[in-house]
Amino acid sequence: MFGKKRWSSIRWKIVFIYFLLVFIATTIIGVFIMNQLESYYKDSITSNITKMVHESTLLSSLNEYDDLKSHQEEIQTNVQSWYGGVLQEIFVVDSDFTIIASNNESLVMKGAVTSLNQTLILRGLNGEKAEADGIITNNKNIPVKNMVFPIGEDDDIKGVLYLREDMSSVYDTIDQSKVIFVRAMAIALVITVVLGFFIARSITVPINDVTEKAERMAQGDFTQEVSVKSDDEIGRLAEMFNLLRKQLDLTLSEISSEKSKLETILRYMADGLIAVDLSGHIIHANPAAMQMLGISDEDMEKRRYDDIIKGYNEELQLEKLRENSKDGGAEDIFFYRGSTFAVRYDRFKDESGQDIGIIMILQDITERQKLENMQMDFVANVSHELKTPLTTIKSYTETLLSGDVEDKELTRNFLSIVDAEADRMNRLVKDLLQLSRLDYKQEKWYKKDSNLISLLKSAVTKVELTAKNKNQHLNCIFDDSQRIMVVIDKDGIEQVLLNILSNAIKYTQEGGRIDIDAFRVGKYARIIIADNGIGIPEKELSRVFERFFRVDRARSRAMGGTGLGLSISKQIVEDHNGNIELESKEGKGTKVTISLPLAPIRGRQNIE
Repeated sequence: MFGKKRWSSIRWKIVFIYFLLVFIATTIIGVFIMNQLESYYKDSITSNITKMVHESTLLSSLNEYDDLKSHQEEIQTNVQSWYGGVLQEIFVVDSDFTIIASNNESLVMKGAVTSLNQTLILRGLNGEKAEADGIITNNKNIPVKNMVFPIGEDDDIKGVLYLREDMSSVYDTIDQSKVIFVRAMAIALVITVVLGFFIARSITVPINDVTEKAERMAQGDFTQEVSVKSDDEIGRLAEMFNLLRKQLDLTLSEISSEKSKLETILRYMADGLIAVDLSGHIIHANPAAMQMLGISDEDMEKRRYDDIIKGYNEELQLEKLRENSKDGGAEDIFFYRGSTFAVRYDRFKDESGQDIGIIMILQDITERQKLENMQMDFVANVSHELKTPLTTIKSYTETLLSGDVEDKELTRNFLSIVDAEADRMNRLVKDLLQLSRLDYKQEKWYKKDSNLISLLKSAVTKVELTAKNKNQHLNCIFDDSQRIMVVIDKDGIEQVLLNILSNAIKYTQEGGRIDIDAFRVGKYARIIIADNGIGIPEKELSRVFERFFRVDRARSRAMGGTGLGLSISKQIVEDHNGNIELESKEGKGTKVTISLPLAPIRGRQNIE
């Protein structure tokens, strides 16, 4: 594996490329030089033979003979004297392809078909000075050069002078040149490999250095720095690597710092944070969350989220959380080991946008709820509930003490009302704890069949004096002789009526008008109390039933309002399966509509 990796490195690839390029280049050059050298020697021999023929008298003397055969002996003598061992072979061939003379006497007066180049002879007989194409070997396989010169004039060619020269020395020289060239090429290739190795090394060593430093960076060591030794691409690469190292070091330092901050925040934040993957494993929980749920590090590793939350709130099971958060974050409240928690949760995703889990924020609201309960208990049961009957008692006692009432019967009636209100106060005090449990749906109402008209008349009577003091007119539209039977807790509904009437009187200017009506609508009894008072701004209407809410805090506080009346009234009415609505226009007045289910028809009605 190591050997394969080594030979596949860029260093040896560069060496191989250099070797291949030099090998190809020198091979092409060698072939070219050898071809040129061979052509040069051949052309040199051809030129020498031609020059020799033209400078001698042999060819001119042969041109003077009319018939070559008749002068055969004379021609043979001239050939022998001219040959002198300069050329390998000389032939005089007539037009019948008969060798008339030759330095080889054994071939004289014989046919030239087998020993000479017939094509070349024909070309000479046609008046052409020619040489054989390429190299033709004789019977001893010696390379030779064949040339012919025509004997005679163009119209009277008597024969040809056929010359043959040995080419062995030429090819020996070429072969020696090839050996020399191959040796030179081998030396050049060896030098190329050596030089290529060092050149490649000058390239690969910086690359290897960058690679080694990059591997150390991958392991978290950002102290590595590559030395820049050149201004070329390798040097530029080293500069960019060093810049990248610095940027990465800076970025990771910032990330590490932010991570440390985040871990510190998560560790010391009062709210709990839990991250759960889709398989139900808790992948992160800060100390607050672990304390809230009573889990340890071992629980996080061994127990699934559903196993921990099971039995306390089924709505917080993982599948429910995923379903409830499919359109965005959601909120819920759950009870766990005697504590109350508010939870906000949402999905979290990976880089590709795929859901990978649920993240939750837990807030322990146990103490806050206890505080709210204490506020509701005190304000609702003391500050508000006792103030209305106290106001009624105070109004009637002041009237009696003033001495304006001389009618004993009327005085007795006033004292009866005061006594009834005192008894009601006594009942309200006893019911304070029950009223404080309205929010927990633990209050037990004493419901029985009652005439709503009688209850409404009684409530109007109790606030008549207060309205009279402000010169307000209480206009009872309902028919006081009719019976509208409902199943109610009289004290509870009377409390609602007195609260609505008191608010109408408080927030209606002197001389104002308050209309009171009651009637049946389908299966419901409906009570409408409308005034022409100051009204409520439209933007505040959605909040009028909120606890402690006041449109004008200063004015409400001066009038003794606590901001709980409407909230308590709404809960009481809803506990009677009814509904309460409020409509108002600023500067024009307010209308409150109360709907209560009618009592079922029985054989005997208990009318009170």
